[in-house]
Amino acid sequence: MTGLPTFRYQSAFYAVISMREIALFGEDYAHRLVIGALVQRLAEEAGIVAHLDWRNAVRGHGRVVQEFDDYLRDLNRQGIRPDLIIVATDSNCSGLNARTRELERPNALVPIIMAIPDPHIERWLLLDGAAFHEAVGRGCDAPDQKCDRTRYKRLLIDAVYAAGITPSIGGIEFAEDIVRQMDIERAMQADRSLQRLVRQIRQTFREWQSPSS
Repeated sequence: MTGLPTFRYQSAFYAVISMREIALFGEDYAHRLVIGALVQRLAEEAGIVAHLDWRNAVRGHGRVVQEFDDYLRDLNRQGIRPDLIIVATDSNCSGLNARTRELERPNALVPIIMAIPDPHIERWLLLDGAAFHEAVGRGCDAPDQKCDRTRYKRLLIDAVYAAGITPSIGGIEFAEDIVRQMDIERAMQADRSLQRLVRQIRQTFREWQSPSS
């Protein structure tokens, strides 16, 4: 995790635009590391300077929903608003569409993107064995997709142990390096929830690149 990673992608040459403020909500530290790294990487590729303002990244799904709704109510009473809100919560076997409906806020004053790993965010870190190898020192097997609350946490820990490393926080400490090295196009083909998120973020960033935005 030390030093600057060698990226396996070419950043697009866009003119850097003004700073964009993104407010984020997540269930835990894993969401903060993975979603934060993914958003920053996509912003860099689009030539966008993004400031990530994490409003909540603790205490699970229920706290995310509570803090998210409180934040939206506060926005109605103040003039300064972010350019985008990202809400990250695992589907936890509820299903991608069900979680999406639960978090929809059609009257929100700010665009909202929902980051909903299906079923859990640790699965995303196992999608690209080559990226895992670059970050950890040994590749990992492609993950299955099963509804099991702790399955992908265990698979991530096991993959780190297999590389001869004792994980300090369940292997999630390698998340930023893995995301930086990830072949995003290939990973998107292996996970519909990741594909959905990346497409939505890229669409938003394209709109920001428009001269009229």
